[in-house]
Amino acid sequence: MVGELVPSPVDPANASRDFWTRYHAFRRVRQAVSRPDDPIMSDAEEEASLMRADPFEFHERLEVSEGGRMLAWFLGTGVTPKSPEYETNKHLYDADLFVLPAHRRRGVGSSFLPRIVDLMHRHGSTTVGFWAEEESGHAFMRRLGAQPKLGSIESRLKMSEVDWAMLDSWIAEGQARSPQTKLEIYDNRVPEELWADYAPQLSSMLNTIPFEQMDHGEIVITPDQFREWYARAELTGGVQCTVMTREPDGVISGITDTMWAPYHRTIVYQQFTGVRPDARGRGLGKWIKAAMLRHLRELYPDLEWIATDNAGSNAPMLKINRAMGFRPYRQGSYYQMTRDELEKRLPPR
Repeated sequence: MVGELVPSPVDPANASRDFWTRYHAFRRVRQAVSRPDDPIMSDAEEEASLMRADPFEFHERLEVSEGGRMLAWFLGTGVTPKSPEYETNKHLYDADLFVLPAHRRRGVGSSFLPRIVDLMHRHGSTTVGFWAEEESGHAFMRRLGAQPKLGSIESRLKMSEVDWAMLDSWIAEGQARSPQTKLEIYDNRVPEELWADYAPQLSSMLNTIPFEQMDHGEIVITPDQFREWYARAELTGGVQCTVMTREPDGVISGITDTMWAPYHRTIVYQQFTGVRPDARGRGLGKWIKAAMLRHLRELYPDLEWIATDNAGSNAPMLKINRAMGFRPYRQGSYYQMTRDELEKRLPPR
């Protein structure tokens, strides 16, 4: 049993150097266990990211340490009243929990559960979600009684294997089928003067993402959120690239965006890709994806991989990705359970 090992709160803004030493050692072990092939932020970048407050989300951190070594880490997140999504998302609480392999099966992970329930009560949250991609995580979710609500597939495309002639044909086809549609490309960030127009159109498309059985609220993007996202990206040198199509009446019909940063200089992360429902069937998705890849090759000569995530049920996007050469890299599931269900799993207090 865990004995005297109990979770303690962490405030990164006021954390000691001893904390950062054990935290950085912990996250490197976690990376080696969970994602050994992925790059990792520098210590300075990680500290800057954790210390920056987010007006739209709260972040609650707990650790279990022993003898100057961190054994487990917890991050709880949810929306604040300043978030435009607050009314439809305030009942949701996201929990990220990791225990070092050598210290599992000692009740360390379970020691966080009463704290999670308490934190949920404090915020009025009624549904908690957990992400799992390793068998140990899936097993913990089964023991807990959480249900898988959304399956996700990460796929990767090797740049040296891209069929550029095929992508050129997609670009030509897209232009031919929509001759009045304009392709726009923005490096680093979408210009601020476009945010008021872009934000609601992006929100509309984001809300068409398949969520399967997941309990979720509405996605609402605002100019203030763009300002926060870009400021946070600057902490790690993150550079966004956005490709979109705009119809003659000014409506944005398709969007795809990516993120690059110096610490993952050979990998670009493909983020959102979407086409308005009333504009589908014209090859816009293929057009913007192909145009993005062409542009990325020019921007980053050292680029080796493109990584992207899709819901397992998103057949249209998976079909495009498979045609481009994306191959499954890893899979995971998002689990959810109610606060009442979690509370019933706790021992008497």
